[in-house]
Amino acid sequence: MTIQDYCYDGDKRLSIKDLPTDAGNMKEHKAALVKKTEENLLRAAELQEKLYAAGREGLVIVIQARDAAGKDSLIKKVFSQLNPAALEVHSFKTPNSIELSHDYLWRINAALPPRGKIGVFNRSQYEDVLVVRVHHIEKGYKLAERCFSDDFFQRRYTQLRNWEEYLYENGYRMVKIFLNISKEEQKKRFLERIERDDKHWKLSTGDMKERLAWAEFDEAFEDAINATGTKHNPWYVLPADSKWYTRYLASEILVKTLEEMDPQWPELDPSEAAKIPQVLEQLEKD
Repeated sequence: MTIQDYCYDGDKRLSIKDLPTDAGNMKEHKAALVKKTEENLLRAAELQEKLYAAGREGLVIVIQARDAAGKDSLIKKVFSQLNPAALEVHSFKTPNSIELSHDYLWRINAALPPRGKIGVFNRSQYEDVLVVRVHHIEKGYKLAERCFSDDFFQRRYTQLRNWEEYLYENGYRMVKIFLNISKEEQKKRFLERIERDDKHWKLSTGDMKERLAWAEFDEAFEDAINATGTKHNPWYVLPADSKWYTRYLASEILVKTLEEMDPQWPELDPSEAAKIPQVLEQLEKD
């Protein structure tokens, strides 16, 4: 399979239950794909330097998933080869009172990286059409009555598509990744968090209760991805049971996106170029 097989950009509809959650027959190629991941990250670092130097376009990578799907480790392993000076990582938790007093994109806009940098969002604006929808949190929002209607979330999908297109038209690319973990693998990772001292800090009984709404989250993910995957701002639904394979696919996405952006080294400013003979003369004297 190629990375395009995992892409949802409006050309096909997502049905999560029909998708694999592990590496399947790609397991026999594990060594080669792990090596390819390393090569991809080196290539991504080269392209990132050009992106940073040019400062003309920004890249935002959104990572959404169920709990224990590997968001943190994916960020750590895939982006570790990039220049930290040109990388910003934001983790979005439950919004606080100040954030809730603004529109739901307010805190997301504030986290956008400047053009030239790569921003990675651990959770994102999509929490407002996922967990909010599943648990009907919107019913507690302090909003004017005109803001509530039966198509509340359909309107949010439209808002998200329009906002992401607006960003594209203003020099940003947004790539959205959903890590598709199986219920069995999530259980295994939850048990590991209970049994291992070094995993206790990740333990949350609240996360485990979310398993009771598995089908509802499936529906919410499907609707959000089908409604907001576009050519300029696609979704990629990646199998997450085998972390090495998830990282390989994420590295492929990163390189593919940067190559499509095709950043170029900026040309030397003519006024600076005119000073080079003088600078060379001075250096020779030194």
